[in-house]
Amino acid sequence: MPGLLVAASAALIAWLAHLALPAVPMLTAAVALGIVVGQIPALRPALAGSLAPGLRIAARRLLRLGIVLLGLKLSLVDIAALGWVSIATTIGVVVLTFVGTIGLGRAFGLPGHQPLLIASGFSICGASAIGAMGAAVRARDEEQAVPVALVTLCGTLAIAVLPALWRPLGLSSTGFGHWVGAGVHDVGQVVATAQIAGTTALAVAVVVKLTRVLMLAPMVAITAAVERRKPTDAAGPHPAIVPLFVAGFLAAVLLNTLVPLPEWLLTGADQLQTVLLTMALFALGASIRLGELASTGWRALVVGLTSWVLVAALAYGAVLLG
Repeated sequence: MPGLLVAASAALIAWLAHLALPAVPMLTAAVALGIVVGQIPALRPALAGSLAPGLRIAARRLLRLGIVLLGLKLSLVDIAALGWVSIATTIGVVVLTFVGTIGLGRAFGLPGHQPLLIASGFSICGASAIGAMGAAVRARDEEQAVPVALVTLCGTLAIAVLPALWRPLGLSSTGFGHWVGAGVHDVGQVVATAQIAGTTALAVAVVVKLTRVLMLAPMVAITAAVERRKPTDAAGPHPAIVPLFVAGFLAAVLLNTLVPLPEWLLTGADQLQTVLLTMALFALGASIRLGELASTGWRALVVGLTSWVLVAALAYGAVLLG
């Protein structure tokens, strides 16, 4: 309970920060707060002691529940309305960024599952994808913390950088929305970036972004299938090809597509999903130790920034093709 209460308190603080600065998404504020807390020496004994069990539950179980509820944001009807060209180019951006980032991470010698997790976050849907992929391959919380910090950093930079490039690149408001949806990582960051160009851009950006979110299930399933081919080690038995929370995510997508759910239910689920993910990302942020990353963290930073440029460039090309 102590760790969960701290995570819930952090979610409240992140919400207040979002109210004060609407351009800063709650999830971004939560990660930043967690990183700050994790650097305070006086708090580290508590983080590693009495708070650790609750923070571990927040970083794992609450994150998975949040991903399941994320499925209620998606409707296959809305995605189909984009047209096959937009859908195909969006899928292409996801796959090319995913493969390219993994290759880049391995070339820079990033340890463990970091290349896979960074690729998942930058190509699919930010910290949610990192948590989903981390759960599928049984990555340690420490392995997930750095990719979460990177995707939060770059997504925050996108909120400032992409609007500045909107006019110089000659994009219409609709084209800008498509570019943001295909090139920015987290859903909250997409909303914060696209709303600058108006409601039409925001609507397009959200639908394109949710098309990328839908790629979470097949990408996790394929990765889990690849993991099953590796020898079993001390981490335990092979992961399921489709983890239970991913099956729940798909069930939520189908439910929202096939059943006319009341608005109050969707609104409540959206708010609960935001709270769960905010608590989870605070817990992941609190596990980051910047001092320990100083010697090797530059490699992950280079991979993250390069992946960000890659996804933005591919997304811009997708807009031109569309």
